[in-house]
Amino acid sequence: MADHPPVPLTLEGSSVLHQFFRFDWKSWRATPPAERERITTAAGETLRHLERARPDAPIRTALFSQLGHKGDLILVHFRESLEALNQIELDLAQTALYDYLDLRHSYVSVVELGLYESSRKTYEAASAKGFEPHSPEWDAEIAASLQRASEAMAPRLYPAVPESKYLCFYPMDRKRGEQLNWYTVPFAERQRMMHEHGLIGRRYGGQVRQIISGSLGMDDWEWGVDLFADDPVIFKKLIYEMRFDQVSAVYALFGQFFIALRLPIERLASWLAGAL
Repeated sequence: MADHPPVPLTLEGSSVLHQFFRFDWKSWRATPPAERERITTAAGETLRHLERARPDAPIRTALFSQLGHKGDLILVHFRESLEALNQIELDLAQTALYDYLDLRHSYVSVVELGLYESSRKTYEAASAKGFEPHSPEWDAEIAASLQRASEAMAPRLYPAVPESKYLCFYPMDRKRGEQLNWYTVPFAERQRMMHEHGLIGRRYGGQVRQIISGSLGMDDWEWGVDLFADDPVIFKKLIYEMRFDQVSAVYALFGQFFIALRLPIERLASWLAGAL
């Protein structure tokens, strides 16, 4: 790999927006009951429209009731473009319920599949054909390989929001310090570590759904991680085990963790009345 690019190939899919809100309960309680009902009904209609493109379509927007002091509600949106995500922000801002929502945090990213396992083979195949790295012929060969992989991986690149009961979200980086810098580690060594790292996640595949999204150039961290499960303790077990893995133990930096319960849109009125 000495003469090949040090950057692993990636596949990109859905654009993703996470929104974290604090709810103004004091103002809500001061609102007349008839007005609260009108606002709730209208907000439910907007959210149902955002949830699915049609009744039988996959879920593309999900609402969660957040635990802890960081906020009250989380909205997760998967869309085909950043423009579509921006339209969601505008649509929500037009609702009367939005007057009671204080956006405390957000995260913008794009679903990403890293190809550490296949990048070496793709680069070597292009070199075997006599193509110089980054030449037009090389770029065309790489683009064709990525296109084939994108078609094969389409369900993972454009996922529906899983219908699991619990959500755990956190952003993360790879270290770039003076002593430890992930981006200066040789490609083959990074490939080995990522392979071992992935083996841990695959062992939990039947209990937790993980969706990784890249945010380089889009938000403050390099990746966002969504974990969906029906048992929240699985989040603790998975993340704890991964802390012993070399990739995490040596090179990972983590941001804040957010945990929440799925809030079906038809239960919004109950939630606004103080019950799940």
